[in-house]
Amino acid sequence: MVGMRQETAQAMISEEAVAILRATLAAPRPGLVRLIEGGPTVFARFQPIFKPHHLKHLTREEFQSFLVQRNNLHWSGLHRKGPKICSNMGRLRKSLAILLDEARPIAQRLDALQAGGRSDVPGMGRAILTAILLVVYPDRYGVWNNRSQASMEALGLWPQFERGESLASRYVKVNNVMLEVARQLGVDLWTLDGLWWAAFAEGGRGNASGTDPAIAEISEDMDTDGQPFGLERHLHDFLLDNWEKTALGREWTLVVEDGETIGYEYPTAVGRIDLLARHRSRRAWLVVELKRNQSSDDTVGQVLRYMGYVRDHVAVDGDEVMGLIISHAGDDRIHYALRMVPNVSLMLYEVDFRLKPEKNSSGALGSGLAMTHRAG
Repeated sequence: MVGMRQETAQAMISEEAVAILRATLAAPRPGLVRLIEGGPTVFARFQPIFKPHHLKHLTREEFQSFLVQRNNLHWSGLHRKGPKICSNMGRLRKSLAILLDEARPIAQRLDALQAGGRSDVPGMGRAILTAILLVVYPDRYGVWNNRSQASMEALGLWPQFERGESLASRYVKVNNVMLEVARQLGVDLWTLDGLWWAAFAEGGRGNASGTDPAIAEISEDMDTDGQPFGLERHLHDFLLDNWEKTALGREWTLVVEDGETIGYEYPTAVGRIDLLARHRSRRAWLVVELKRNQSSDDTVGQVLRYMGYVRDHVAVDGDEVMGLIISHAGDDRIHYALRMVPNVSLMLYEVDFRLKPEKNSSGALGSGLAMTHRAG
């Protein structure tokens, strides 16, 4: 059976995909070098806290420190789930003991941790589960998150799943492909996780230009005049963290799969959708894109591209697919374009930034500030 799985994985690995990843590895930019070289430090810090003899004493602070990107060096956004995951430390310790028990096949362990089971920990989805597996067993398990899935899809490496297939079964297929790619490249799975990040590019191609991914992320937060444009990144995170409290959240819910919110930076073969939501009562999908440094024409084209992908690969017959662009301002180009696309809307956001005195402050001016995002 193992041989059959290896043959299946080998058949999926195209020479072109391996060539792109090998080229990225052969000429790494500083951002990727930092990721790869940070592995031993991360392993030395966190492998001990996940050892069987320590799990029974694992503290909330130890676990939540692992979820912070500056500590794990690879994964952003995991820390948001920390308080929810750690609300029941007894259940968390028990679940981690099951997850890391190599005496049982990984599929059995993940089945035991399926959402709704007695060992299920709310908030601890596949991205966190597989990140822990990678850090503890870097030669056996790869990470399945939005970024790795998007890169594998873009490179034609994503396996096919049967309808209704369990998370455990799907992860085994994904992991088999990762193991085979790592074998062909001669790297461990920690390095491969960095390569998914470095080789990913919009439009479904590898990063053949060699652009440093860290620089690419910074450039996304700059407008054409070189001014900081990081507010959209904060708004993006704000919408994720406060979705249920927004006007959009009353009608739409972010897409959830395997008990994990995957509607944030939803991976597709043609790029990442900022936010993907489903209507709470109608058969409808909403593609939400934040207008950053690109032109209005590019933004409209981008949201239409994602809507087309959702219609073909996510929605079923009869589902409605709608689009929403969120921007700090509109212009004639976007207004004229959207007149011809009735199922795409535009919302503008405002930031209310205020300094106000602290009632109990002894200073002459006091201290304190408040910032709120408002979309309308």
